[in-house]
Amino acid sequence: MLGERDYASKAVRNGYIDAELYGRYNVKRGLRNADGTGVLVGLTRIGDVHGYIMDEGEKVPVDGKLYYRGVDVEDLVSTAAREGRYAFEETVYLLMFGALPTREELAGFSAFLGKSRLLPKSFAEDAIMKAPSRDIMNKLGRSVLTLYSYDEDPENLSPDNVLRQCLQLIARFPTIVAYSYMIKKHYYDHESLIVHLPETDIASAESILALIRPDQKFTRLEAETLDLALVLHAEHGGGNNSTFAVHLLSSADTDTFAAITAGINSLKGFKHGGANNKVMSMMEDIKAHVRNWDDEGETADYLERILRAKAHDGSGLIYGLGHAVYTISDPRARLLRDKAASLAEVKGFTGEFNLYRLVERLAPRVFGAVKGTDKPMCINVDFYSGFVYRMLGIPPELYTPLFAVSRVAGWCAHRMEEIISGGRIIRPAYKCVQKRTGYRAIAERTE
Repeated sequence: MLGERDYASKAVRNGYIDAELYGRYNVKRGLRNADGTGVLVGLTRIGDVHGYIMDEGEKVPVDGKLYYRGVDVEDLVSTAAREGRYAFEETVYLLMFGALPTREELAGFSAFLGKSRLLPKSFAEDAIMKAPSRDIMNKLGRSVLTLYSYDEDPENLSPDNVLRQCLQLIARFPTIVAYSYMIKKHYYDHESLIVHLPETDIASAESILALIRPDQKFTRLEAETLDLALVLHAEHGGGNNSTFAVHLLSSADTDTFAAITAGINSLKGFKHGGANNKVMSMMEDIKAHVRNWDDEGETADYLERILRAKAHDGSGLIYGLGHAVYTISDPRARLLRDKAASLAEVKGFTGEFNLYRLVERLAPRVFGAVKGTDKPMCINVDFYSGFVYRMLGIPPELYTPLFAVSRVAGWCAHRMEEIISGGRIIRPAYKCVQKRTGYRAIAERTE
């Protein structure tokens, strides 16, 4: 009689496909071309990720740029900072409606989002408290699916109804995440249950900090830093895994709650939204094994050990290094790094911040030496985001959920675009490479 391991062995054996076959049939693995660029499968007006130019068929690296509806994110962030205001609500408006709001439009939209933070009556008790989860992303996904039952018109795919659903989800994500976390702390960590009602007249970043802190207190710099992180994670083109998942389900004419949950479940993966936790684990390992954080030689030697799979988790990866599009620089990482410097000075993390800067500078060089390549490579936003969250006192189990709180704005904008302009169900092809075996009667079968 077969045991559990035997079944697992059979499943693994029969899930294997010879890598040579992918080349023979010109399969675009991961929907990537041979030069690493993404296979063009759609058009969008929402976000543009710019990291290289094509010159006579050659990929030429350039400084990274990120545009929301044609607006440079660096301009969006710097202008808001100069004018002393938060930028996330303005970012959501821009992504959803395609233009920057006037002062009056922004005030009205911010007020609308604030009022929409409250969850439906009895939802927190019935959908969150009675079915807690150790994993906040798991709870977020299940909560969004449950909101279907509380919606007045869940299957209506008209743009005005989908827009209503999307804006409600954007507003409610922080409340769901905060409640899921506080209830997880109570049921699984055996701490006192503290749940605050969301305030309706403050910015999203302020609301998040107030919801997850027992005393609800935070500084302006803390809220500004979290607001920046929300802006930088809000959108990243239609081809990133979670956004493509939303496009995929939306193309099938499924409901908004199912489509957005697909994005959540994609982002939950360690290759996508969970990458910042991997960076934090790696940096803790570096801190433990590099005695002098100012010593370039010692730090470079340990990075080489990591790349040769002789240190950290044995993966051979420097987490937070490299990106599918950005080559010379990731603009999100630059902006978050600059804010991290100010926060580190106030919070007493300057020495650790300098170590991050050293690793950022050394990692591409060490990677080139170990791998024998001169390909340009930069650190990405995940490299600094976890560090920033830690300085804000945000626990690791909230890193990826906060990513979702931000990225739901991009998902919703892309869902609207798909139902308005998509028109066809997304269905790429797979070639079957299994040989025909024929059917054998059960008496004729052997092990």
